[in-house]
Amino acid sequence: MRFAGDSGDGMQLTGDRFTAEAAEFGNDLATLPNFPAEIRAPQGTLPGVSSFQLQFASTDILTPGDRPDVLVVMNPAALEANLADLPAGGVIIADVDQFTRRNLAKAGYAADPLSDGSLERFTVHAVAMTSLTVAAVAQTEPVHSGPHAHAGLGKRDAERAKNMFALGLLSWMYSRPTDGTERWLQGRFGSRPDLVAANLAAFRAGHAYGETTESFSVVIEVGPAALPAGTYRQITGNRALAYGIVAAGRRSGLPVFLGSYPITPASDVLHELSRLKRFDVTTFQAEDEIAGVGAALGAAYGGALGVTTTSGPGIALKSETIGLAVMTELPLLVVDVQRGGPSTGLPTKTEQADLLQAMFGRNGESPVPVLAPQSPGDAFAIALDAARIALTYRTPVLVLSDGAIANGSEPWRIPAVADLPDLRVRFATAGDGPFLPYSRDPETLARPWAVPGTPGLEHRIGGLEKADGTGAISYEPNNHEAMVRLRQAKVDGIVVPDLAVDDPSGHADVLLLGWGSTYGPIVEVARRLRAAGRPIAQAHLRHLNPLPRNTGDVLRRYRRVIVPEMNLGQLALLLQGRFAVPVTPVTKVAGQPFGVEELEVRVLRELGAESHAVGSDTGVAR
Repeated sequence: MRFAGDSGDGMQLTGDRFTAEAAEFGNDLATLPNFPAEIRAPQGTLPGVSSFQLQFASTDILTPGDRPDVLVVMNPAALEANLADLPAGGVIIADVDQFTRRNLAKAGYAADPLSDGSLERFTVHAVAMTSLTVAAVAQTEPVHSGPHAHAGLGKRDAERAKNMFALGLLSWMYSRPTDGTERWLQGRFGSRPDLVAANLAAFRAGHAYGETTESFSVVIEVGPAALPAGTYRQITGNRALAYGIVAAGRRSGLPVFLGSYPITPASDVLHELSRLKRFDVTTFQAEDEIAGVGAALGAAYGGALGVTTTSGPGIALKSETIGLAVMTELPLLVVDVQRGGPSTGLPTKTEQADLLQAMFGRNGESPVPVLAPQSPGDAFAIALDAARIALTYRTPVLVLSDGAIANGSEPWRIPAVADLPDLRVRFATAGDGPFLPYSRDPETLARPWAVPGTPGLEHRIGGLEKADGTGAISYEPNNHEAMVRLRQAKVDGIVVPDLAVDDPSGHADVLLLGWGSTYGPIVEVARRLRAAGRPIAQAHLRHLNPLPRNTGDVLRRYRRVIVPEMNLGQLALLLQGRFAVPVTPVTKVAGQPFGVEELEVRVLRELGAESHAVGSDTGVAR
């Protein structure tokens, strides 16, 4: 289903609340929020449309779905912006009160689509959500005492609860329990009894409307999914990253310091960590991106787990300090939540186009490990593994999330603390001889981590080239070459898991290989092609630098390697250059994730097969 309306209509809140209901019920789910970059576009216009798509099921699912079965629209602009995605026979639930002549004109409609016959191929329910909400709120008891005493909400304030009417109606349609939402409303607006009463009244009115009106005669039941046993919660990628960073701090015994500048879509990591101070977390909202990473690197020098979060434009600004972290060989986590570019680009849309920037976007030979989560829940594990690498090998580490992972959500099985990795660190201690800050651990090639102010561990730090062992400034050519090769060898030697390949038949000659948020669509396409009788292997890279040691062997095993990614072929370029094997990129840079049907058609086209699906790149009929 998809909720769509104006930026002020509360569609993200409504979708998130329905998601929570589905999660509490035990469904498997995936979500895709979509909102404009403008803080507040003109009301009722196409640029101001915000939407939230959710797919939930009693079976295993990996994507938020290609096209919604049910589209809830709060105004004509929402209908116009989303109608092309609705398949024939889909259900439209529209707030008929907002289909006024003025709003229709803003959306570019010459006539009312709810009554002119243009929507005949859909099932349309025109519901007076606004007026029914106002009527329901008007029946609530006024609050006559306390700091928020009132004689009843005004019409404009009452109308703002119409998203809860829509939530109540959809909760009835899909047999969702209502107790959780009612408790949530009481908690969210607990200090405002008037708002609690208004939103509860609207929610209950929407539910009652579904029960009593004849037009909604079908109740759909989606049972719980057969998930592995455990305790689950709904989680977004940004929240999972934040929790993973906190867990890394606790498992390492280090205080966490986040130096960050707000930027979409990474800001929620800053917001979440700022609420977790009780776990020895310090958050610093810097005046700019350079100050944020500088403070984080300073904290790492001082013995903390230093972290900085940003998006692509911020990585460009942080690149000099990341290079300084490479030279000083200090552990630092750098999180890049990718969005559409270049420059300011598409701030609220997703893309995977920062891979080459993460690999090479610094001056000189400055290798940095690069990791990427494959789903919202996986961001927790990636944060822990990034911390393991940073602390073990004394290096900055780049984590490449993206907008789809950051804002999307899924059920996440909460791990036992005992199952989390031991990240405890041994700091340098004074010995009998002089301290050598650039001596090397024989296994990891990591240098000692010396806390400033420790007697006997005085040493020089900075961006100029270091003499091997002593760390003194050196311009000697042979030393520079040796240090460059040492830093590269350290990154090349990082231990990462082998690349796992899913090939049930064992006879596949085609490999679908991806990274990041393409995981869900790729796995779904592989399942479909196998069900149609075509053996397909599938693999996914979570470690992009260094690559798993068996990557070359895996690539050479298949006649065709197809790499879907949301850029113009960056991973494909890296793999071809590194392993001299032909790789076919399937690319998309539309600000939206791959649809499963879209990707299936494009993969079949690359394979030269006759597709059993008919359509275009942007939508097919099966």
